[in-house]
Amino acid sequence: MRQNGEKAFYAKKENNVPDVSIMIKPVSSLCNMRCKYCFYHDVASKREAYGFGFMDGRTAEILITKAFDYAGGGNVYFTFQGGEPTLAGLGFFQNFVATAERTNTGGSQVYYSLQTNGTLINEEWCAFLKEKNFLVGLSLDGNMDGNRYRVDAKGENCFSKAVHAADLMSEYGVDFNILSVVTGYLADHIEEQYSFLVSKGYRYLQFIPCLRPFGDKSDNPLYLTAEQYARFLVTAFNKYVRDYIKGNYTSVRGFDNWVQMARGNRAEQCGYSGRCSRQFVVEANGNVYPCDFYCTDEYRLGNINLMSFDAMAKSRRAEEFLKESLFIPEKCKQCNYYGLCRSGGCKRQRESEDYCESYKTFFSCCLPLFRVFTG
Repeated sequence: MRQNGEKAFYAKKENNVPDVSIMIKPVSSLCNMRCKYCFYHDVASKREAYGFGFMDGRTAEILITKAFDYAGGGNVYFTFQGGEPTLAGLGFFQNFVATAERTNTGGSQVYYSLQTNGTLINEEWCAFLKEKNFLVGLSLDGNMDGNRYRVDAKGENCFSKAVHAADLMSEYGVDFNILSVVTGYLADHIEEQYSFLVSKGYRYLQFIPCLRPFGDKSDNPLYLTAEQYARFLVTAFNKYVRDYIKGNYTSVRGFDNWVQMARGNRAEQCGYSGRCSRQFVVEANGNVYPCDFYCTDEYRLGNINLMSFDAMAKSRRAEEFLKESLFIPEKCKQCNYYGLCRSGGCKRQRESEDYCESYKTFFSCCLPLFRVFTG
């Protein structure tokens, strides 16, 4: 199971040395696409400043140095996201990695990942990503029809550019996953879209329900009804199981998490644990936030140019953010599926839509199939 860079996470190891994961927004909210459902556009629009420009070399070096100081020799995960992070230019990433290699005096193991729309990926990018062992998350919602909401500034579908990026990365041996946003359309056509992704040889998939903007309760075909999400989960999981039985296993991150939890293991992805984990998202100007979904003024923890990661992790605002996710509704305490559902998982997803009935339908239909993986 591979982390694809969609969400950073923080975990304590048994030896008490922290694994530190930091999501970096090198171009803030800047993007060369206009996806119809972009959640970061909504997040940025809620701030006093919509964007913070490009991250400069000084801020990047301070970030890197303080990350290693905080890790104390533990693993460090640097994840780049946007906006579209490749707008920062290949030179930014080359300098970032060179700085990390130069300043990693504590011997931390460093891991890099990049979430991208793929439109700027070329041979030079692929050579670099392969050389530095980047794990890439490529945004693609399926075939041309499935990808209908991923458009550029002219309103044109960017399907061909994303597939071209995938082909190039495959040619160069770059590890990459596919990230798909589950809209109402994708849910209604999941059998076709799932089959397409698998037919292209994409073996690591992640499906994320389309998030409503903060406070939006309007009817919109982008957003899933409870019935649509239930059908999506049941249909996709059955295909996931059939492929596994046939020896053609395709990793689906959400399903992989539930299978691991059914085996008695903890969730790999924070969104499936039912509570928020400590993490850091660093905007282009050095502002730090506790989660990619909450990069708003009220949740700002500080600025990396002025504070350490340790100080921000111990701040009252950081602790309050974590506590907000601990509430368990009474109906969940009595539910037979709470051990896997965890009150609907990610707090931001729960704020977007109540999928309680979706999960009940899914687990009631599909729990017997979990025996294929758990014995």
